[in-house]
Amino acid sequence: MTPTGPTDRPRRARTTPPMRRLLAEHRTDPADLVLPMFLREGAEAPAPLASMPGVAQHTLDSLRRAAVEAAEAGVGGLMLFGVPRVRDAVGSGATDPDGILNVGLRALVEEVGDTVVVMSDLCLDEFTDHGHCGVLDDRGAVDNDATLERYQDMALAQAETGAHMLGLSGMMDGQVMAVREALDASGHTQTSVLAYSAKYASAFFGPFRDAVESQLEGDRRTYQMDPANRREGLREATLDLVEGADVVMVKPAMSYLDVLSDVAAISSVPVAAYQVSGEYAMIEAAAAQGWIDRRAAIEESVLGLRRAGADVVLTYWATELAGWLR
Repeated sequence: MTPTGPTDRPRRARTTPPMRRLLAEHRTDPADLVLPMFLREGAEAPAPLASMPGVAQHTLDSLRRAAVEAAEAGVGGLMLFGVPRVRDAVGSGATDPDGILNVGLRALVEEVGDTVVVMSDLCLDEFTDHGHCGVLDDRGAVDNDATLERYQDMALAQAETGAHMLGLSGMMDGQVMAVREALDASGHTQTSVLAYSAKYASAFFGPFRDAVESQLEGDRRTYQMDPANRREGLREATLDLVEGADVVMVKPAMSYLDVLSDVAAISSVPVAAYQVSGEYAMIEAAAAQGWIDRRAAIEESVLGLRRAGADVVLTYWATELAGWLR
């Protein structure tokens, strides 16, 4: 049968690369990308991560070099995680001005602060000897309100480094409001807050825990979200918007595209998605076996997040992908 109507030939929009490029509904730009980075205290050389090929724990010098490379590629932001030598029950290193994360943030601001957004991880899990994201009570459970006080102190320490945006990743109730109030009261009104609003208790975080040398035994299911719950993700994001978040985020990304789409549909601020370590590792592993086209899979995976509603994508491929896109 011969098609007759004016809408019967959608393939006309796909005939050539220029046509497909012109009519593409979504694009990825280097400025949309954020590079997560790890800084290890006492490291004498960058330490490659076996579970994340191409990613390493940095020294201060290699961190600076990698940051410059990312900035020159046009990457929009850098998210820094610290790996301390010493940990304790309350994560003292997180608020120490000379702690590894705060030292690294100052170095990034000094090196590239005028060209990219320097972001900090605001959470205690890397700094506690029990590996949880907060302070524990006498029963061994995370004490929400005591943790908020530590987050406020941590926020002030990070703001003093010159960090532009603080990434609240601990999933404590009321964390956005608590941090916003502390920042404003201390005069840091221009410091932005990125809320990890819908952060799920995911199996895809495994390689990241290797990267930060996590001390966790057990899980974080009492405060990170149940992977079964979709509506709850929207509820969490809505609460963070009310509390004053400048950006809201869904983490992980690829297995939670429905949640990402839901949040993007209602958010009055930019929405971020974190393409986490396990997602990265799966693609790298399959590509290493020759089972998939590495570049095509990376580009498609990030474009899928943009299509689902992400304005910003945190990905360990940020610098490499930005180079392809320019």
